[in-house]
Amino acid sequence: MKSVERGVFIVFEGIDGSGKTTQLEKARAFLAERGREVVVTREPGGTAIGEKIRGLLLDTANGDMCDGCELLLYAASRAQHVAEIIAPALAEGKAVLCDRFGLSTAAYQGYGRGLDLERIAAVHRAAAGGVEPDLTLVIDVPAEVGAERVGGRRGEGKDRLEREEIEFFERVRRGYLTEAEGDGTVAVIDGRGDADGIFDAVRAALEAVL
Repeated sequence: MKSVERGVFIVFEGIDGSGKTTQLEKARAFLAERGREVVVTREPGGTAIGEKIRGLLLDTANGDMCDGCELLLYAASRAQHVAEIIAPALAEGKAVLCDRFGLSTAAYQGYGRGLDLERIAAVHRAAAGGVEPDLTLVIDVPAEVGAERVGGRRGEGKDRLEREEIEFFERVRRGYLTEAEGDGTVAVIDGRGDADGIFDAVRAALEAVL
């Protein structure tokens, strides 16, 4: 019987407007070309329950949501996500590409909102159930670059988080960079160039874990 190839869990992170979703799609195509079965998912969301939670989190009508509620809603979405999508896919040997995971919680709710990082880590551990990325790619851009990109988007307008002041995203960016220091599973990628050039660095990081 042919053994199941080990699954790999890769997460794309960055402030709003960093270009992480574009790089995730390029990674999906790259892995598919190499014959890997790929699952693409996102947080908050990824499941029917998670998408309902996402709606609560991003709805501009919920401007009075307290920071603790926000943290626990993200965790609830993650718990369902890991149990329903991520863990089963990894057990089947698939490559899971996720738009945001635990590092987002530390960056946004910790550095951005100011919640205690130890509390956040404990909540994340409970939600993730021991499932952690093999590689996290932080697509890094200055806060003003991300704000300019988000501001130029068309559609129904900015969501609850996208409406935060630029100082909030500066704190979040610092959080990403601080948390990445000394963590061998996190690679920081300069996201200010053209998408193909950025993916050259992303591909090199991917190849190191495949």
